[in-house]
Amino acid sequence: MKAVFLDRGSFPETTHIPLPKAVTESEFYHNTAPNEVLARIQDADIVMTNKVVLDRSALAEASSLKLVQVMATGTNNVDIAACDELGIGVQNVSGYSTVSVPEHTFALILELRRNLTRYRDAVRAGRWSESEFFCFMDYPIRDLSGATLCIIGSGTLGQRVAEIGRAFGMQVIFAERKHADSIREGFTEFKSAIAQADIISFHCPLTEQTRHMLDAESFVSMKPSALVINTGRGGLVDEQALADALRTGQIAGAGFDVATTEPMPKDHPLQSLTELPNFILTPHVAWASESAMDRLLAIACDNMSKFIESYQA
Repeated sequence: MKAVFLDRGSFPETTHIPLPKAVTESEFYHNTAPNEVLARIQDADIVMTNKVVLDRSALAEASSLKLVQVMATGTNNVDIAACDELGIGVQNVSGYSTVSVPEHTFALILELRRNLTRYRDAVRAGRWSESEFFCFMDYPIRDLSGATLCIIGSGTLGQRVAEIGRAFGMQVIFAERKHADSIREGFTEFKSAIAQADIISFHCPLTEQTRHMLDAESFVSMKPSALVINTGRGGLVDEQALADALRTGQIAGAGFDVATTEPMPKDHPLQSLTELPNFILTPHVAWASESAMDRLLAIACDNMSKFIESYQA
């Protein structure tokens, strides 16, 4: 079988990409532009893609294609309906980042609650040597213990974040779906949850129902001391509303690892926020610890192997 990886460059060059033994021919492309997709997948049995889009027009022309292996959790870059109609299997990789994403989440939270970078920069600039006392306290430091952590998304990642939060002594609540008709056991009504929260953390997929879960109206009802953390997907938060809330002091800060457009253009609303000391933006790397990438690739290889065995049986 022939396997093609359309955006191998989305992983470090030093990372080994394992392939099933049944794959006898492979082609790895650093990246693939939309107009290059068809030519590259036309004679492939398996196509691996991280973020390259596979639309109906390209899939319909790939007569040999048996499997699309998404090298990530989200499958929004693949036309699933077209694959179903054409008899093409689609597999993703889940459960690989249950350590990396929660740890990144708390790295953002701790930075914002304890102002580590601002203190580091002040010391670097000589502020400590100028202090009258043994320490200086120019920036607020707030503990996590006793704070209310509101988690949006109750899957594996949300549960792991809750576990870590409780270990810090935080009160953890799960927000019910916005506009839900009923409240599930163990959940808190959405508006009430975000109003109570000291920290809101997103761990849910982006759908039409979850898009802009936090909008301008939501920010008005939140505590002015609240933080918003998004390591989920761009679009879960209305980015312009976030910008307005941060600049007007409606909330205390935010830490994001995702944006609605990735790579993020310089004129994106989040880019201007990077000038603010209470906003942190990382380039969609919460998932990308070395061990997480190794697990992802091992799971993907195992998924492909099982698919081939089933197909050949």
